[in-house]
Amino acid sequence: MTASSGKSKKRALGRGLEAILKSPDTDITSADISGNYVAGAIAEIALEKIEANPFQPRTEFDDMALRELAASIKNQGVIQPVTVRKLGYDKYQLISGERRLRASKIAGLTTIPVFIRVANDEQMLEMALIENIHRENLNAVEVAISYQRLIEECALTQEQLSEKVGKSRSTITNFLRLLKLPPEVQVALRDGHITMGHARALINLDSSEQQLIILQQIVEEELNVRQVEALVRAVNTPRSKSKSTPKQKSSIPDYHKAKVKQLEQRLNTKITIKRDSKGKGSILISFADDSGFDKLIAQLAND
Repeated sequence: MTASSGKSKKRALGRGLEAILKSPDTDITSADISGNYVAGAIAEIALEKIEANPFQPRTEFDDMALRELAASIKNQGVIQPVTVRKLGYDKYQLISGERRLRASKIAGLTTIPVFIRVANDEQMLEMALIENIHRENLNAVEVAISYQRLIEECALTQEQLSEKVGKSRSTITNFLRLLKLPPEVQVALRDGHITMGHARALINLDSSEQQLIILQQIVEEELNVRQVEALVRAVNTPRSKSKSTPKQKSSIPDYHKAKVKQLEQRLNTKITIKRDSKGKGSILISFADDSGFDKLIAQLAND
């Protein structure tokens, strides 16, 4: 091999990645050009060439947290590359790393390190959602929505989703149930006015009206989860018939009561009278022992 041919081969190999990235005819979402040059490649790409992810599940970003991240990036650079896919010549689409991308723009960067992946639209959505789910600062409603989108838009079962995100099926079910709560409860959970424990307790109420009533109590009285669970049990437990049925008014006339009182004084014992609304009734005379019984009989006989 001549020196010139060796230099030529080295130059061609060195330009392999650059040629694929900059060629107007290439799109790494196509099967025929995925190749070893692109899979797993990390490159420095201009921020202006990266478009937003249309499948981004997050809609809200904390301004203060973004500015803190921007300050860190300005001092130390972007430590973890964002993930993109190539759409065509000098055109890329973000898969994950929205916060790092936004913070880099705030920090005044013009380029950012990227990890290039091959992905179709369904894979894009799946990767973005799964990456999003594993964020520590994600609220429960955002997690639930991400789970729901993975199931519906990526045609996953709960078992498949469980394997992909590394969570038990029961955990996924509990999150999905949050989406059945009234919007007011979901907003309170999203904004941190109530916790996941509060929300799970409210799910056990069938009435959305009752859920909103107890939600207001939670916020106004700062109830803890156990207190809310007790409230929910009280609502769901039917009152016993004896408690719910109002007591009937006494059907014993005052005349009868007066006569019974006189008889109690004369016999020196407790007397109970029963009478229905038709006037039918009975008298119960109490005695302490056999001697007391004999004494009562003698008094009644003398009368």
